Amino acid sequence: MAHHRNQPLELAAAPELDDDGHAPRTGNLWTCVAHIITAVIGCGVLALSWSVAQLGWVGGPVAMVCFALVTYISAFLLSHCYRSPDLEKRQRNYTYMDAVRTHLGKKHTWLCGLLQYLNLYGTAVAYTITTATCLRAIKKANCYHDEGHDAPCGSHGERFYMLLFGAAQLLLSFIPNFHSMAWLSVVAAIMSFTYASIGLGLGLAKTIENETIKGNIAGVPMSTPMQKVWRVAQAIGDIAFAYPYTIVLLEIQDTLKSPPPESETMQKGNVISVLATTFFYLCVGCFGYAAFGNAAPGNLLTGFGFYEPYWLIDFANACIVLHLLGGYQMFSQQIFSFADRCFAANFPNSAFVNKFYAVKVPGLPVSYKLNLQRLCFRTAYVASTTGLALLFPYFNEVLGVLGALIFWPLVIYLPVEMYCIERQILPWTGKWVALQAFSAVCFVVGTFAFVGSVEGVVRKRLG
Repeated sequence: MAHHRNQPLELAAAPELDDDGHAPRTGNLWTCVAHIITAVIGCGVLALSWSVAQLGWVGGPVAMVCFALVTYISAFLLSHCYRSPDLEKRQRNYTYMDAVRTHLGKKHTWLCGLLQYLNLYGTAVAYTITTATCLRAIKKANCYHDEGHDAPCGSHGERFYMLLFGAAQLLLSFIPNFHSMAWLSVVAAIMSFTYASIGLGLGLAKTIENETIKGNIAGVPMSTPMQKVWRVAQAIGDIAFAYPYTIVLLEIQDTLKSPPPESETMQKGNVISVLATTFFYLCVGCFGYAAFGNAAPGNLLTGFGFYEPYWLIDFANACIVLHLLGGYQMFSQQIFSFADRCFAANFPNSAFVNKFYAVKVPGLPVSYKLNLQRLCFRTAYVASTTGLALLFPYFNEVLGVLGALIFWPLVIYLPVEMYCIERQILPWTGKWVALQAFSAVCFVVGTFAFVGSVEGVVRKRLG
């Protein structure tokens, strides 16, 4: 009897949970917009003025607006897939892979997982290249300031900085829960906004100083038409890298409270975020091209279109390095977690995989729990990303390959297929034909960008 008397009190004290038994979600429109903009604006923004220079004054802005439209359509389709098509349960899909598994089955989930992890791995390589370029730029900026703009401030040292970044990442890889520390996302967001804004401000200042708008309709002239075609493909790949946030869209949607329905808040968030990002991107890309014309550097802050104020260039590059130090971990820890789960599932009795050893580290108040499988896998992972960066240290081309690689399958094809199942759109109806045509056009664009970017990497490597 006493148990029954106490039960209502216990229920009254329990916090109200969401329909899936999780703690109540508190996200709203503005947290949604903040998350999206943080996910979108990264080192890809630094390549935009170079992309506009390859495409020219008409092609560059038009390409950015087209990618903004495609990103919005993709986000619109995917945001409807947060709840599964089972009308009785309406279960939530917490991640992109959950949604693919629910709507399209096992084979598509494998494809999605492979491409997602390949993209995360490739981004880690790109971050290693970018960091080394930025550290070298800080050294060169100081040298130019001290010895004059014509001084032979050598471009060597990039390999050393890549190895330094790899060593730092190896250390960070073993800090428990480093990637889930709340402050890391905040720091990354502030840093990315800071350096992108400095790039925009310097481009605008340089344009005003020149008292003319440089550039032309056709963009950078090349010695043969084929070379121009490859350059255009690389530029499109770079823009594709800068825009989509499909991979993290459902995770962001999973933070939103309801009512109103999560998809409704997400739609508004998509509109505001894509408009804000596109305005920002157009400003960075176009002011960079207006300032430098066809000589626009591959990376706006490291290509030495700007020499002064040298301390501002140093500060902007330092912001990029800080952003990428944390960003590398935010991407790579997903691969580490996946590897840990796979090893534990396949080798449940292995001491190498499952045993933790207490190691006393000088300066730490508690013993560090060392696991041999994690030590080996993470060391090999960081070593391989550093090795690939040393082998292919080509900022624009590598970004182009990464952007084009996932553009059609993850950003277009899977969201289109899931939306058709979610909304029960029958084949050969008007809506189905329109969506398939959209997918087909994007497939052609993505393939063109991928082939051109790979050609660029191979040509530079062999050259």
